[in-house]
Order: sequence, then C-alpha cells, then structure tokens
Amino acid sequence: MRFHSLPESKRYAEDETEYAVLLERYNTVLDELFAGGDVYVVTSVWATEAEVPPFEPDAGYWQTLLVEDDPDPEFRTYCHLFTVRRPWRHGCLDELLRDIADDKVAGVLVSDTQMRRIHYPYDGGADVFLATPVERDRMRERHADWLSSHPSGL
Repeated sequence: MRFHSLPESKRYAEDETEYAVLLERYNTVLDELFAGGDVYVVTSVWATEAEVPPFEPDAGYWQTLLVEDDPDPEFRTYCHLFTVRRPWRHGCLDELLRDIADDKVAGVLVSDTQMRRIHYPYDGGADVFLATPVERDRMRERHADWLSSHPSGL
C-alpha cells in the first residue's frame, strides 16, 4: 500500500512544519512495523560496471544484481546493494528520510530481519509491503487519511 507523506498528496515539503509532518508520518509507520526489533537498511548504487563502488564505512556490501544484460558491455546496468543492521528507534533515520523526501537519495529499503515487512520511502511518500492481507488492511484503516484519493491508490 502507498502512503503519502504530506496532506493532500503534496510531494515536497517547503518549510520545517511540513518536514515535521512527513517525518512523523514516516516514523509512525516505521514504529508500527519495527518497534522493539532490528531492521536492515538497504541502499543501492546503480552503475554500468560490475565492480563494486566505494561505500559508506558503516554499510556492508550485500550483493550486485545485473539489471540490464545488454550484449554491449557499455549498456549493461548493475545495482549494487549495501546493508546495515541496526536497532529500530523512532527518529533514527530522520536525516536519511529527509534526504529521500528531498529526492537527494533514492532506492532505500527498510526491512525487518526476516524481510517480511518492507518500507520503501521515496519523495512524496512510502510504499509498505506487509506479511499478510489482514496486517495490510489494519494499517490502511489506521492511516486512511494518508492514502491517495486516486482510484488506483497511487
């Protein structure tokens, strides 16, 4: 399901009051998904080379995916994934979430350690993948005013 990070589906925050709203929405959902447990924070680097690029010291290299296997090596596309495991605490990702909301960072996933619940934040909101339809429906009901009014839910 998709939650919008600002009222009326506004995409970008313009002042600190709006940043407070979007961070509270992100953190409310993240708390419901991960409170009391550890999370994986997965980041991605897209490249045209299979060689693993330099990465942040606290993140560990996880794997590389060949996304586009073009016969011409110049047009091959790789996605290098890095991950860090950390205890979930409300607000512990605020700096990263703010960069995501400003479209400075993309392709971040937050997951429980079994990867049964996934939070995919982006500029404008977050997609949430849950373990069961019942869990999804309960979360949707709790935050119905954060959902899109568009018939497709997007």
